[in-house]
Amino acid sequence: MAKTKRGTKGLASKLRELGLAKYPGAHLKSPWPGHLDLAVKDKTFAYLSVDGEPFRISAKLPHSASAALMLPFTKPTEYGLGKSGWVSAAFPEGDEPPMDMMLAWIDESYRAQAPKRLVAELDGGAAKQPVAAKKAPAKKVATKKTVAKKAASKKR
Repeated sequence: MAKTKRGTKGLASKLRELGLAKYPGAHLKSPWPGHLDLAVKDKTFAYLSVDGEPFRISAKLPHSASAALMLPFTKPTEYGLGKSGWVSAAFPEGDEPPMDMMLAWIDESYRAQAPKRLVAELDGGAAKQPVAAKKAPAKKVATKKTVAKKAASKKR
């Protein structure tokens, strides 16, 4: 990974701003002091470090976790979240994280955590609700027993 002058300063804040602007229903969540994570419907989709600390991110990656975990700066997220596809990445100050990858992770994580209607809204349309097909009432098949019952009721 190449060292750059820009580093990680302010990156978490920038990702928060982008996340809030792009994702329907996204809001900040502070599960404990010193955290400002991205969430949707109160479900976190990106744990981000606070400014002033080395940049860290954790995201739910149901599709790309195995590939992400091959990178030297990643590991399964602690507290058992790694078992559910959560991946954490940490970058020392001075190392610039691959911004396109961080944005892709946030996108994948949002899609994994958000309700389907919000994902559909993100994709440019309203959620498509399945239209229930009206079924014709089932035809009753006349059996010997039902024919006999009908005939008996007519005789009365």
